[in-house]
Amino acid sequence: MDDLAERLRRELDRYSPGEKLPSSRALVERFRVSPVTVSRALGQLAAEGLVVTRPGAGAFRARPRAETGAVGDTSWQEVALSAGDTADLVPRSVDASGVLVSLAAPAPGVIEFNGGYLHPSLQPERAMAAALSRAGRRPGAWGRPPMEGLPELREWFARSIGGAVTAAEVLITSGGQSALTTALRALAPPGAPVLVESPTYPGMLAIARAAGLRPVPVPVDADGVRPALLADAFRATGARLFVCQPLFQNPTGAVLAPERRGEVLRIAREAGAFVVEDDFVRRLVHEDAGPLPRPLAADDPDGVVVHVGSLTKATSPSFRVSALAAHGPVLERLRAIQVVDTFFVPRPLQEAALELVGSPAWPRHLRAVSAELKARRDAMTAALRLDLPELALPHIPSGGYHLWLRLPDGTGDTSQAFGSGGESALVAAALRAGVAITPGRPYFSAEPPAGHIRLSFAAVAGPQEIAEGVRRLRAGCDAVLQSGRL
Repeated sequence: MDDLAERLRRELDRYSPGEKLPSSRALVERFRVSPVTVSRALGQLAAEGLVVTRPGAGAFRARPRAETGAVGDTSWQEVALSAGDTADLVPRSVDASGVLVSLAAPAPGVIEFNGGYLHPSLQPERAMAAALSRAGRRPGAWGRPPMEGLPELREWFARSIGGAVTAAEVLITSGGQSALTTALRALAPPGAPVLVESPTYPGMLAIARAAGLRPVPVPVDADGVRPALLADAFRATGARLFVCQPLFQNPTGAVLAPERRGEVLRIAREAGAFVVEDDFVRRLVHEDAGPLPRPLAADDPDGVVVHVGSLTKATSPSFRVSALAAHGPVLERLRAIQVVDTFFVPRPLQEAALELVGSPAWPRHLRAVSAELKARRDAMTAALRLDLPELALPHIPSGGYHLWLRLPDGTGDTSQAFGSGGESALVAAALRAGVAITPGRPYFSAEPPAGHIRLSFAAVAGPQEIAEGVRRLRAGCDAVLQSGRL
């Protein structure tokens, strides 16, 4: 389609504005393509404003657009957008840069070590297409769903969480980001502190700041958040909310240790606070992981935990089906906010999710992804140890899709080169060398203790591309070292 659209685009100068283009049948015969391809190509040109299509009459070259008027003065918006900010509130500015790093597609030829989703070769495209096709034929599939979500899908999520969680305590939401947004808005008023892991997911920090909340960092180590520091943070700030990722934490890959799980819930309960559990990659476990700990929500009879689970990471960025689970009065507030914001998740997508997770293809897909992620993790780890030994890799996760590396600090020629500005210099040099990596700075809500980078091994084509990406990263590192800026 893109080739045909480009060829037609180049030929438009042959026609006067308003002149009719050849018929679809003529274009099919001339270019030896299907009628669908012709229709889509003309639709693309129409969307670009280059042609006008008239049902029953054909396609015509669009007339030139009228001259635009004078550029207006939008400087008044600076006052309007900040008028609600006061000294005791956090400005409700929105910084999406930390999120866009993993969402923006790199230029052609650039290896994507900054991606946040599975490579198309790892996505269950056929299974999703079949599920969507079956779902579309279900009776009532295009009608309005229940506000809370389809009962069968809520039941499936409740069973996947485990414990005493019931379908009545689950809300279906449109992706994990939407669920986190609902949770933070429901649980903390503007200006309130919210405790977050340090480092943590930049998208959650962006949500908090956009809602006028004040993120307060609580350090994590290889065993997850440190309970003593969490208790100190609750006492010091009076916070009533802690957001965490107990399983394969982003970006460190840490798993909350068994002896800390109960401690975290006890500390939050004593502080009268909620814990938002972002269980975002439970279905991206590696083949060698062993049994996984249950979600915190499964061991929480007191309603401390608000659980967020999603199908998106294990399927496709466009398969935005997730769940919010909570126990007690807070569930009604979560439900009300979601209804006000989005009404409901489209029923065909919910029906497709039910078809997918209930099909034999689903467990096969999870097993295949589990084996492939382990192979890619091992390939990246081996390449980094061979080509970039100066980058510290303190933890090799057994789930998730990325590695978290620390740049050298302390003394010595190399570590001095990795001084102030080293992280951003390395990111820029790597991109010039043809590999996109994620800087560590956006993962910290306060000053970072050192420079870091995050490397994804899920968004690339396979081990060969991983090896080539690490080679390019080595070249970028060398270029910056030689310049004396890293």
